Amino acid sequence: MLSFMAFPSWLPLLLGLLSAVGPLSTDMYLPAFPAIEAALGGRAQVTLATWFVGLALGQMTWGTLSDRYGRRVPLILGMGLFTAGTVGCALAPDLPTLAAMRLLCGFGGSAGMVITRAIVRDLADGQAAAKLMSRLTLIMGAAPILAPTLGGIVMAGFGWQAIFWILMVYGGLCFAAATLFLPETLPERARVKLGAGAIMVRYAHVLGERGFITHALLGGFAIAGMFAYLGGSPGVFIEVFHLSPPQYGALFGVCAAGFIGASQINPRILPRLGSDRVMRIGVRIFLASTCVMLVAAIAGNGGFLSIAVPVFFCMSCQGFTMPNSVVGALSRHAAHAGAASALMGTLHFTLGAVSGLLVGVLTNGTAIPMAGLMFGCAICAVLCDLGRPKRQ
Repeated sequence: MLSFMAFPSWLPLLLGLLSAVGPLSTDMYLPAFPAIEAALGGRAQVTLATWFVGLALGQMTWGTLSDRYGRRVPLILGMGLFTAGTVGCALAPDLPTLAAMRLLCGFGGSAGMVITRAIVRDLADGQAAAKLMSRLTLIMGAAPILAPTLGGIVMAGFGWQAIFWILMVYGGLCFAAATLFLPETLPERARVKLGAGAIMVRYAHVLGERGFITHALLGGFAIAGMFAYLGGSPGVFIEVFHLSPPQYGALFGVCAAGFIGASQINPRILPRLGSDRVMRIGVRIFLASTCVMLVAAIAGNGGFLSIAVPVFFCMSCQGFTMPNSVVGALSRHAAHAGAASALMGTLHFTLGAVSGLLVGVLTNGTAIPMAGLMFGCAICAVLCDLGRPKRQ
């Protein structure tokens, strides 16, 4: 089994590329929402919601399989399903088919998210794990910076279907890289071979642990706020404020750069402040920025920057919240990191799916639904922060 001190220097890069499947596939097609709706009819947010449902369902499946059969094989299978699903998206003749294929993509792509977190827990714990998670975040965070801009350019030149062909290539590369280079971090002796009943008992044990549920929900409400932004921002910035798809992609990239910057500051301040205080800072910035955004949206006379600036701070603070909430949730569950990671991911993306669906249903031609949902998620994240047991 690899240890934190022994893993190859290139492994964080590989894990980052695998975990980036989720944000890349989420963000790259956001600028194409108006074009997809014009071509296929209906609300494109439905395809985002089914993507999140696939992520939620896949987390439970791949996490359990990775505890039983090791990390490599389930991750390779998941990348194969994701790649096949993107082909179906590119060829979809109508919105229901596209939504179904996005469900399949989410189910397969979730392997790259849940299993990479379990691999991090295999290798390290505590501040060492938070530092490793931050290194992954640096790599994974490049996807939100590049994806919307690239998606807007590709859509303008080749149509929205070309976005999914590019994602197919990326998925294929991840499949090949995992097959050829990914080491196994869970030895045979550490694998959990339980029946369905015993697995459910284990899930119940994990869910009943206060440290897990409070940290997981804290991260989940932060992600739900981000997904309200993902689902609502194309309508707000492209249709309400009349940004072009490339301009929208540039704005998205600036916000993602803030997230990456915070995630890289995170390991530098952990030894001095500790994860408790860093998370507390993150969730309070989240609450303050969404409060300002909601007031501006209700007032309706502040213009583009009155929404864009609070969004930047809202996204940036997640660089403090996300890595530490993940480590806090998994810290006490080394013996079944895959199952704990799966439960956490399911909570995260169930909340994300609900948030993405609600922002589509509540869309009214203003920024109020997006800002209101994000503000509600911030309040819930603060409550979880107040209820969690304190770490270092």
